[in-house]
Amino acid sequence: MIRIGPYPLANKVILAPMAGVTDLPFRQLCRKLGAGLVVSEMVTSDVRLWNSRKSRNRLDHTGEQEPRSVQIAGGDPQMMAQAARMNEQLGAQIIDINMGCPAKKVCNKAAGSALMRDERLVADILAAVVEAVNLPVTLKIRTGWCDEQRNGLTIARIAEESGIQALAVHGRTRNQLYTGHAEYDTIAEIKQQVGIPVFANGDIDSPHKARAVLEHTGADAVMIGRAAQGRPWIFNEINHFLAHGELLEPPTLHWQRSTLLEHLDALHGFYGDHQGVRIARKHVGWYLQTLPGADDFRRSFNRVECPSQQRQNIENFFTRLLEGDLAA
Repeated sequence: MIRIGPYPLANKVILAPMAGVTDLPFRQLCRKLGAGLVVSEMVTSDVRLWNSRKSRNRLDHTGEQEPRSVQIAGGDPQMMAQAARMNEQLGAQIIDINMGCPAKKVCNKAAGSALMRDERLVADILAAVVEAVNLPVTLKIRTGWCDEQRNGLTIARIAEESGIQALAVHGRTRNQLYTGHAEYDTIAEIKQQVGIPVFANGDIDSPHKARAVLEHTGADAVMIGRAAQGRPWIFNEINHFLAHGELLEPPTLHWQRSTLLEHLDALHGFYGDHQGVRIARKHVGWYLQTLPGADDFRRSFNRVECPSQQRQNIENFFTRLLEGDLAA
């Protein structure tokens, strides 16, 4: 049983925090479909910006299952500490610190994975946040800034010494962004050298890959990011394979339609008609990308402005699939 502070995790498969993706509707759906832990989109540590609609949505945990893990991002120890305290007041039960995001707009503000270039600052931020809250604090990193500065192990040791209670490691440097292939030797080395739970992240997109990465790294869990986009049932698929050594049957078209419509309704309800319609477009694109006729459907779907019409279009699309009108 993996524990983060007082919280036992349901299993070894975790939803990675992804900006613009892991909002409340998606987190709730992934928990329902087998994620042992979900982590929110990163929230800026500059609390002066929390009045924006985007930040208010990211800070909303209404009805969310425990434990509620909230990721914060920034580069100033005291601002990070304040953000952690305020998230604790808003219902967070785990604070996750982002030192893994490779996005230029984040790194240009000396946050995300850019922090890994300054090990003293890393230590200061971790110590400040751990001291600021009565909650377990976790950390997400990459293997380093670049091949010449692959200091993930050093950062992991600093994290453990600072009181971090679990560590997620993406198997790429910052300079790799999401190109090439994740490597897992560094994650294995980190797992061997620290005593806190380690979660392996990067290119884990199937039950077989999840088992192989767990075996190679000795990690306590896998963290799934992009592979869950449009395929939130991947958590149940991996859990079943790890437990029984066999693959689940692929979800039927009827079940996929029901799941997509449930997600669509949740997006409309959470964001409202205007914003919900727009945010739904990218999720629908991910769900349908491997289905026949998806390209033509997506082009017309992205012009729809009405929630009920979005729903009707999806129902019609799946009806045509089920009747064989959109054969591959």
